[in-house]
Amino acid sequence: MKPSSEAVNPAANMIDSACWYNNNMSLTTAFIRSEIERQNYQISLHADDERLADGLTIAELESALINCEILEQYPEDPRGESCLALGFVGEKPVHCVCGRNRAGHLVLITVYIPTMPKWKDPYMRNR
Repeated sequence: MKPSSEAVNPAANMIDSACWYNNNMSLTTAFIRSEIERQNYQISLHADDERLADGLTIAELESALINCEILEQYPEDPRGESCLALGFVGEKPVHCVCGRNRAGHLVLITVYIPTMPKWKDPYMRNR
């Protein structure tokens, strides 16, 4: 992992993104909000790298997720159920793929700012 210019929240443990797990419980905005507010989540190394590349702080990411909506659900992902959440930092949209770890807590799998050519706008893929 490349060095971060920002101290990562110690409650947000870093994990390898291949370690998330399905415990047969749906991912909801209420669950995401609760886990963020309680600082009871993990961020994958990949998500942290992407967050840094997009110039997002942990505080901005948390703020976006506290007020997020779920755009897509991925119930059949072989590594476990996950979802694509959309939140905003001011006017800037932030996408985060979220899952659960073996203990049932939130895992941030990847984080990015949706842009062309993959996204027409924050809500719609460019197909």
